[in-house]
Amino acid sequence: MSDDVEMVMAIVRREKVGDVKAALAEVGAPSLTVTEVSGRGSQPAKTEQWRGEEYTVDLHEKAKIECVVADVPTTDVVEAIRDAAHTGEKGDGKVFVLPVSHAVQIRTGKEGPEAV
Repeated sequence: MSDDVEMVMAIVRREKVGDVKAALAEVGAPSLTVTEVSGRGSQPAKTEQWRGEEYTVDLHEKAKIECVVADVPTTDVVEAIRDAAHTGEKGDGKVFVLPVSHAVQIRTGKEGPEAV
């Protein structure tokens, strides 16, 4: 399959999903998958209390957004996510771009970029 198909995967703050969704639609990439995830990175751990006991929260709730791109420049998609998810604080997230070696649309049987 052509190198023209890539998956853009972003880990962002959950409250920024709506902004990212709108930004992707604006650049012509409205199809996406959103998964609730938790993880840690540069965002500092928090100490909280429950029933008088202190505990550390070092896994932060995030959203993983995946968007397979064939018809829109990947750089436009990455830029849209970056701009929409940005707050300037630690924990804003990351964007990764991965090659897609093959794609098949289940309903039609189309393959390659046509399946996206």
